[in-house]
Amino acid sequence: MQKARQDRMFLFLAVMSIVTTMGFQVWQTLFNNFAVDVVSLGGNHIGVIQSVREIPGFLALLVVFVTLVIKEHRLSALSVAILGLGISFTGVFPSFTGLIFTTLLMSFGFHYFETTNQSLTLQYFDTHTSPWVMGKLRSYSSASAIVIGFVLLGASSVLSYELMFGILGGLIVIAGLWGMFQNPTRNDVVPQQKKMIFRKRYSLYYFLTFMAGARRQIFVAFAVFLLVEKFQFSVKEITMLFMLNNAINYFLSPLIGKAIIRFGEQKVLSVEYLSLIFVFIAYATVETKAVIAVLYILDHIFFNFSMGIRTFFQKVGDADHMAPTMAMGFTINHIAAVVIPVLGGLAWIVDYRIPFIAGAVMSLVSLIAVQFITGSIRKAEIRHSAIT
Repeated sequence: MQKARQDRMFLFLAVMSIVTTMGFQVWQTLFNNFAVDVVSLGGNHIGVIQSVREIPGFLALLVVFVTLVIKEHRLSALSVAILGLGISFTGVFPSFTGLIFTTLLMSFGFHYFETTNQSLTLQYFDTHTSPWVMGKLRSYSSASAIVIGFVLLGASSVLSYELMFGILGGLIVIAGLWGMFQNPTRNDVVPQQKKMIFRKRYSLYYFLTFMAGARRQIFVAFAVFLLVEKFQFSVKEITMLFMLNNAINYFLSPLIGKAIIRFGEQKVLSVEYLSLIFVFIAYATVETKAVIAVLYILDHIFFNFSMGIRTFFQKVGDADHMAPTMAMGFTINHIAAVVIPVLGGLAWIVDYRIPFIAGAVMSLVSLIAVQFITGSIRKAEIRHSAIT
């Protein structure tokens, strides 16, 4: 019975992850070209919108209080439906103000799903299984992104932005509503604290999460915009690049999960941040379209390594702290994320290289910080042994 319930949770998370990825892929693929071609926005506008997009992530700590009135797995499904609504309305309001509103709605759904998704994964799968589960979920999500990429390639030739946003967003809403009627939970899972948790012994996790959020915003807010504005990538080229990214990650994500199990979080995250130092420097210096595309693919691959931060917390955190700490972690992750796109947008006006140089510096700081992971895990093991 326990395994059946565990399989049901895996299926639930897989379906919700797949449709969420499809939705965000639609938004991410179309948004920059829609913003430039239809709404005529510049880098400073994009920076503001990307900062607004991160506000719901900053407010992810509210998930703890929302789960007082709605079960966590139902909140997860509801979030998917809200994500779909935001995407559906994007093409309806082709203005700077309109994109701020629809981006905010879409982002609430996306970030609240990601918060509950991570929490449920850490609650229902142990430390020897959760990296593999995270890897498989990302693999399935990559496969679904390839499918939606083919859909966008065909649809972009015959449909307007408005119809693509509306139709595909509507399908995401339907999937979220389906999820709200599922019950993949088990009774033997440790009940989660329904309050905010902030502990000094989790400080390394908080710091790594903060730095990951800062680094990720350079990638999300400005890497694609660099492809569109400086290197003139079209919607079809961006879509094909995303499809190639996801084809690679379909095979690599489970291997990354297995690598975390075999080699540990410290070694895997060290590889990520050492590599990203060179990737960000290259973003700032490369002038060739083909090379910049390769850099974007590498950047996307290394982003998957970040699951090691969450599995690290699973090893050092108390069993009833998973849900509130994932919510707190998302908020910490987005403290810098709310500010960096705006500052990066202003820096972009001066010189587009500045945000990417900042990304290299952040990667260096993170590389130094992850060297303390093994020691932190050992301290947690000693503490847990003393308690039991």
